[in-house]
Amino acid sequence: MTEKPGIVVTGVSGRMGRMLVEQVQKSDRMTLVAALEREGHDWVGRDLGACLGVADMGVTVTSDALEAFSRAQAVIDFTAPAATVAFAELAAQARAVHVIGTTGLSDDDIVKIGAAARHAVIVRAGNMSLGVNLLTRLTRQVAAALDEDWDIEIVESHHNQKVDAPSGTALMLGEAAAEGRGVSLNDVSDRGRDGITGARKKGDIGFHAIRGGDVVGEHEVIFAAAGERIKLTHLASDRALFARGALRAALWGQDKAPGEYDMLDVLGLGD
Repeated sequence: MTEKPGIVVTGVSGRMGRMLVEQVQKSDRMTLVAALEREGHDWVGRDLGACLGVADMGVTVTSDALEAFSRAQAVIDFTAPAATVAFAELAAQARAVHVIGTTGLSDDDIVKIGAAARHAVIVRAGNMSLGVNLLTRLTRQVAAALDEDWDIEIVESHHNQKVDAPSGTALMLGEAAAEGRGVSLNDVSDRGRDGITGARKKGDIGFHAIRGGDVVGEHEVIFAAAGERIKLTHLASDRALFARGALRAALWGQDKAPGEYDMLDVLGLGD
């Protein structure tokens, strides 16, 4: 398209919402056309710049998602599962690309998002960073190369305000490991060990969540066998990398056919 695509940022008062606004404002390839917050939020009806403590931006915060989406070519959404499912339907009605970084989605949520993807482009990923998506590909390859004599454990660390566990990225890595082994993650996932648990079950994929301080995000996939271990690690030190990845996905999706995609597709690493 010749004109800059218009972007809506949802949950604009949140940590990621603010970061997304900052990155859109820095970009010369897109423009911010709307900022969305929940009904009743004290930012609604005010200029976004005033809310952020900067000069007026000419964008009024709104709670009317459909009206906002109708003026945009892409919606970038790092909110909560219930909101994201509702936004998926509305973005599909507006035929806007819906970039989803929301984590904690249930199987039912994912089914509903998939239904919306029949009508519009949805890019959904547990993590928008280049490094994590490369780690995902490597995890699948290593898991495929090693048999069940190699135990798989996934350890993730995040800030103390994160509300879901394991992280979306940890689950994405677990899915990749399970896919490499040709099994369903639901059948082999092992979480929250406590007390007398008995010996580790062969073939399980373990998850461990650490919460503390202002950790942006750390993920480690451990492959452990008798006498040796392989560790694949990604450390994120700047939240802006997730916002930049989401913006890249919004641009990538502009000329794509309706369907559900992930960051591996965006980065040209999909099968």
